[in-house]
Formats: sequence, C-alpha cells, structure tokens
Amino acid sequence: MGFSGFPDEGLLFYEGLEADNSKTYWTRNKRVYEEAVRAPMAALGEELAEEFGQARMFRPNRDVRFSKDKSPYKTHQGSYVPKGEAIGFYVQLDAAGLLVGGGLYAAQGEQLARYRQAVDEEISGTPLEKIVTEARVAGYAIEGDRLKTRPRGVPEDHPRLDLLRHRSLHASRRFEPEGWIHTPQVVERVREVWRDLTPLVEWLADHLPAD
Repeated sequence: MGFSGFPDEGLLFYEGLEADNSKTYWTRNKRVYEEAVRAPMAALGEELAEEFGQARMFRPNRDVRFSKDKSPYKTHQGSYVPKGEAIGFYVQLDAAGLLVGGGLYAAQGEQLARYRQAVDEEISGTPLEKIVTEARVAGYAIEGDRLKTRPRGVPEDHPRLDLLRHRSLHASRRFEPEGWIHTPQVVERVREVWRDLTPLVEWLADHLPAD
C-alpha cells in the first residue's frame, strides 16, 4: 500500500508514551505503534526512495547503557536516508508533529578533522558558508553539537569560525500537527525539504568520505 498520511493515533501514541514511558504502555499499545507509526513511516520512505535512496528506520528502543535516563523507548520515530558516514536525510514523527532535515549528525576522529580542514580552506569552506546562510535565510534551523570555544589552532578572526566550532551540522524544519499530516501531502513536504537541503548533504558527502 502507498503512503496515505500519518493517522492521528500515531501522534496520540507518542503523547501517551511521553506520559508513561514503560513496557506496560508499549505492550498495551504496540498495535497502534505498528499500524499508525511504523507502517506509514515505511510507506513514506518507499515513496521517496526513487529520488533519494532507501530509508532506514531507527529502532524504537533507547540505548540506556550509559544514560542516567533509563526510559526504555524513544518518544519519536526517526527514518534516515544515508548519503555518507553519519550524513544523510532525516524525517521524524513525534507528538509535536514532523521534523524534517538533513546534514552531518555525528563527526568523530578523522572525519571531524576532514570537516575542519574543508571548512578552513577558502575554496571549499566558502561554498559551505553560502549553503548554510541560504538555508538559514529560507527558514531552516541550523543546529548541531558545537564547541563553546574555538578549535585548537584556529584564530579568533577566522571568517568561518562558527562553522569550525561544529562537531555535527544539520538543518531542519519543524511542522506542527496540522491536518495535512494525515494526508499524502506529507510526501511533497518532505521532498521539498530534502531537495532544499541537498546542497548541504552533497557538500558534506563530497568532503567527508567514509574512513
């Protein structure tokens, strides 16, 4: 079956999970999760796969091994189209509606070093600065894990200091739960955002190849 929208029950499921993040709640409402969250998210990915690639859905269980928060379940369902190591397009359903974005989600080690080198060099860093500026002007939130200070060896007056502070860099747009979320119109909304963010994702994939 094709994508027909996210049923209201899916958003209500996450409202309930936020109030009662327990195995009891999950077990009691597992059918709602499967039918109103997981199935439509999979169908949405299939609708977009021809243009963007095959999506992967994240597991609903949280990894609590190293977290003080022992809540067993994520209060959202995410789906991700990889375009590189920790680089790709993202869509998320939760009680607050939809979050759609793309970018670099976790740079470490050599990949982080390559990112900073590419941003530092004018020939590659200036285009990224333009891409990020245009996305921000278009209304996208520019986010990511950032250093509070500047990276070692970077001068205070570096023209792209803000970008050099990033250890992850992604852009996103939040959609509140309006009526169109329950319709096939979601496909075009997600497609529009992913197309807008393709220059960012492509820059990252080109300059940060996998180890």
